[in-house]
Amino acid sequence: MTKTVDARGLACPQPVILTRNALQESDVVITIVDNETAQFNVTRMAEKTGATIKTEQREGGTYLHISKGETPQEEIAMQPAALPAGGPLVVVVPSEIMGRGDAELGQILIRGFFHTLGEVEPLPDKIILFNSGVKLVADGSPVLEDLQELCGRGVEILACGTCLGHYELKEKIAVGEVSNMYTIAETLLGAGKVVSL
Repeated sequence: MTKTVDARGLACPQPVILTRNALQESDVVITIVDNETAQFNVTRMAEKTGATIKTEQREGGTYLHISKGETPQEEIAMQPAALPAGGPLVVVVPSEIMGRGDAELGQILIRGFFHTLGEVEPLPDKIILFNSGVKLVADGSPVLEDLQELCGRGVEILACGTCLGHYELKEKIAVGEVSNMYTIAETLLGAGKVVSL
């Protein structure tokens, strides 16, 4: 039985959550979205479950035809499972400055932190940026080179798509990938350790 999810006009992470729930009930799901971010996020979530996705452009939206792979339904319902205490090290960056107080000092500190981060061990597995922290992944960021180097060394950099949209930076992202609250929550809950700046 095919289940249809009309996610047009819904804010992140609703399209992902509704599609994931539908996949627990049906082998074939058609999710309708009206923006590239929702399309990307739903597609990425579906691919993680082993599903195949076919994209169809129609007037009024993009139709994502999602078919379950060979993964048993019980396993899909449980994914992604929380990782054990030895899970990834995640650094959370909620602001373009470090600490509270003087903004100029905070800018100096954030530059120093990211420059130093590439010199210490262990490297984080993931860096999550949200609120004004997403400004650090955009063109002109004072820590862009440091973040690009970290990315090149295998550190996954996730920038909140809603936040990038709020600051009108989606077209200016220069490192990492646009993420969503579903993935951010999933990453934080599965982390072995979270360090928040």
